[in-house]
Amino acid sequence: MRKPIIVGNWKMNKTCAEAVSFINEIEPKLHDGADYGIAAPFTALKDCVNTAKGLIVAAENCHFEDNGAFTGEVSVPMLEEIGVKWCIIGHSERRQMFNETDETVNKKAKRLIEAGITPILCIGETEAQFDAGQTEEVIRAQLKGGLEGLCPKCVAKMVLAYEPIWAIGTGKSATKEIAQNCCHIVRDQVRVMFGDEAAEGVRIQYGGSVKPNNIKEYMAMEDIDGALIGGASLKTDSFEEIINATK
Repeated sequence: MRKPIIVGNWKMNKTCAEAVSFINEIEPKLHDGADYGIAAPFTALKDCVNTAKGLIVAAENCHFEDNGAFTGEVSVPMLEEIGVKWCIIGHSERRQMFNETDETVNKKAKRLIEAGITPILCIGETEAQFDAGQTEEVIRAQLKGGLEGLCPKCVAKMVLAYEPIWAIGTGKSATKEIAQNCCHIVRDQVRVMFGDEAAEGVRIQYGGSVKPNNIKEYMAMEDIDGALIGGASLKTDSFEEIINATK
């Protein structure tokens, strides 16, 4: 049985001191009903790793090259050195604002897996694609590109996050039926590419305006194994409500 996984994506928020304070306050609230974590800005990662005991600490991005003339980038060995074990890749904001592609996502996934760091690979369609009925086409294409060349056992240990772009930071959220259907498509594409074992093993999150008052209905869906949470993960009270709602 797949254990649920709930991860807060802080994006460009929280200083080191704020991050440590959040972790110290939230860790006593954790329970064994799910894996819980946060993805922190690069500057706060070392302090987060050193502070967290039960909370997953993830990076929000990485580069696929180990070193070189890539001003402003952070490599996988740099993450390894400070003890990071998880990393988000392919987030829609990275794709839209910073020219992330399925090819670069794939390179990052391969490098992270090589280093023993678990990728949280994000996929999702724009509002225009959703309105045009292209959701399934987009999901399958992004997975084909992002997972190309990986081994089934590696994919089974990954986390895939379906985040419709039209529901991120907009206050809109997919209905539980839409979210379930799309996560089912994600699992089916993994099955097509890597077989039953990988499809049944991989954990699939839904992300997009997930809040304490709607997380239960998403988590009740067969193919939704967790959530990637934005704004509701920035405050301890709302994150605690989510933790309590997923016992």
